[in-house]
Amino acid sequence: MKVYVSRDMASVALGADDVARAFAEAGCDVVRTGSRGLFSIEPLVEVEMDDGRIGFGPVGPQDVAAVLDGSHASRLGRIEDLPFFAGQQRFTFARCGVIDPLSLSDYAAHGGWQGLEKARALAPQAVVDAVKASGLRGRGGAGFPTGIKWQTVLDAPSPTKFIVCNADEGDSGTFADRMLMEGDPYCLIEGMACAAHAVGASHGYIYIRSEYPFCIATMRAAIEASAHLVAPFELEVREGAGAYVCGEETALLDSIEGQRGQVRAKPPLPALQGLFGQPTVINNVLSLAAVPFILSEGPEAYAAVGFGRSRGTMPVQLAGNVKHGGLYEIGFGITLGELVNVIGGGTASGRPVRAVQVGGPLGAYFPPSMFHLPFDYEAFTQAGGLIGHAGITLFDDSVDMAHMARFAMEFCAAESCGKCTPCRIGSTRGVEIMDRIIGAREAAPTGGSEAVGGYLGKALYSRSPDRIDVSIEAQTMLLRDLADTMKYGSLCALGGFTPYPVLSALDYFPEDFGAPAPIKEAAE
Repeated sequence: MKVYVSRDMASVALGADDVARAFAEAGCDVVRTGSRGLFSIEPLVEVEMDDGRIGFGPVGPQDVAAVLDGSHASRLGRIEDLPFFAGQQRFTFARCGVIDPLSLSDYAAHGGWQGLEKARALAPQAVVDAVKASGLRGRGGAGFPTGIKWQTVLDAPSPTKFIVCNADEGDSGTFADRMLMEGDPYCLIEGMACAAHAVGASHGYIYIRSEYPFCIATMRAAIEASAHLVAPFELEVREGAGAYVCGEETALLDSIEGQRGQVRAKPPLPALQGLFGQPTVINNVLSLAAVPFILSEGPEAYAAVGFGRSRGTMPVQLAGNVKHGGLYEIGFGITLGELVNVIGGGTASGRPVRAVQVGGPLGAYFPPSMFHLPFDYEAFTQAGGLIGHAGITLFDDSVDMAHMARFAMEFCAAESCGKCTPCRIGSTRGVEIMDRIIGAREAAPTGGSEAVGGYLGKALYSRSPDRIDVSIEAQTMLLRDLADTMKYGSLCALGGFTPYPVLSALDYFPEDFGAPAPIKEAAE
């Protein structure tokens, strides 16, 4: 009997290896797949039966007999029919959790390589035009049109060009890149080969953070197995050392070149002078992995899904205090409330949702009153936030938003590359301001200038007690001024986006800052 068990890192952490071993010892033909994307049913086992692949989950090694005779209490039926999966539009993740990630025949049997075959039958300009027509925008956070970036590299006069995949997935609560590389690595390779044909590149790099050892091993094995299919294009994996700033494209290029990862000033754009000074396409994993579908099914099929200028699908990642955490690929336009309450099922704790952070640690916090927002680049920008890498982290009503704002500043201070002053110094000053606000709030929970009493004098301002106004109102204004300086003066998004969580916490949850702070327009 054939059974399918995920080899995804999250599934393994939940015991999938022990489950797979138990079924193998029972005489089953065990196929290791990627994850389907719903972690509450992992370790998931799918058994090939007369009526298709029937899922059971979560299961343990002791459940083998009950699963094989079909009597296990956690029988789920066909995974595709579960509510979490039935409403999805899986363009990029169609094969993830279904196929053996390293089986070339399995990949080809499920539509693999059709995009590359069609791309190679077209002139490079026609491939670029197809990507433009699809409306694909960068899925790493910036949302820049992918086709325009490719056009710039195609037009650049140089005999040497590179394709670089940014797989330094560092945002908290995100895991889509990891899932795809572990569950469908040939999809990424095919997308990069299409990009290479489109712009005339002969070599590519996949930059993966060191915290993803399963990804690194899987991608290297897949590159070796598929080298003859993508030749003369050559690929290699570069392992990052875990610096968050290396997710920024120019810092990433520095790291590949063997230098310390620091942000470069623009211009010149990497598309003109990128890796080793040559024209370079830098795209996120999900951007490149969307290309095979666009070319095999046609750009019109991709562009037919979406909302406004946000076309195609987005793999949304639900994490934090959420009942049904996992990956949900859907066309743009679904509301934030549907994702949080219907798909995610609310909080795992059962308490009311108080806030969600969208876009990773540099994304804005939104209260339930904003859950009507459609998941769309422009809508979130207008609301003072960003979609980023489409990670949504839930918090219940026990969260302290002042401490979350402090965390944003602390995170920036720890991860700053140090090249620009607003980010390097501003983040440290931001932590200090938040400490004053929190200290004053705890000294006098009702807020007001009278709150600045013995605590601040003893703990924070003993060296210069009379030189600054340490009232909550004054410190709040100082925090806003600092946020503006970081937002408009930083060299890259790390310093420039840190104000998003800080200002949104301040705007939507002023009571957590110890005083009724004025509601002002959030960061753009």
